[in-house]
Amino acid sequence: MEQENQNGFGIKSWAEDDRPREKLLHKGKVSLSDAELIAILIGSGSRNESAVQLSKRILASTGNQLSDLGKLSVKKLCEFKGIGPAKAVSIVAAMELGRRRRTEEALEKKKITSSASVFELMQPIIGELYHEEFWIIYLNNSNKVIEQLQLSKGGITGTLVDVRITLRKALEVGATSIILAHNHPSGTLKPSEADKQLTQKLKTAAQSLDIKVLDHLIVTEKSYFSFADEGVL
Repeated sequence: MEQENQNGFGIKSWAEDDRPREKLLHKGKVSLSDAELIAILIGSGSRNESAVQLSKRILASTGNQLSDLGKLSVKKLCEFKGIGPAKAVSIVAAMELGRRRRTEEALEKKKITSSASVFELMQPIIGELYHEEFWIIYLNNSNKVIEQLQLSKGGITGTLVDVRITLRKALEVGATSIILAHNHPSGTLKPSEADKQLTQKLKTAAQSLDIKVLDHLIVTEKSYFSFADEGVL
């Protein structure tokens, strides 16, 4: 690391107006570009490019999308010249903190008022996964979230869901309604026949316990399909 700072473009060696740390202190965090924020994380570039230039190159590889940057592994980041394990870990950690913050903000809303609010709650959890997961959201009679439960975790081809576990948990937490949610890693929003059959199976079983299935969402990275909104529940 010492060698890198001596030979690279360390932030301290830049002109004062070009230093992102000083810019953040004097002009506020919103004044910085994404590349400048990443440059603060990595601290220095290489002999031939500054930390900001290196950050721009990394961002360009993801189409300047922070959501895609958040998917890059430490190993993948280390493929960029000028990025070692320590810098890669800093970037990955920052992206994960951002994801967790978004999840917390969604949870603070608590009350489910629409399919869009379900998407806001579940997208940070399952929207960017490479495998399929099936979750249940348990609600009270005011449509406030009591608990969320991951029922299954599977491969890209599909996942299995135990109806008995789903409804036993609903009785344990005193839920009066539930919402189903799972992701499609392929990005398709079209429900499969298995999705439809499972929805009806859970709906029928829940009705016998006076528990309503309010919706079933298929979640992808940027959008969702709502069974309720589309009239197929």
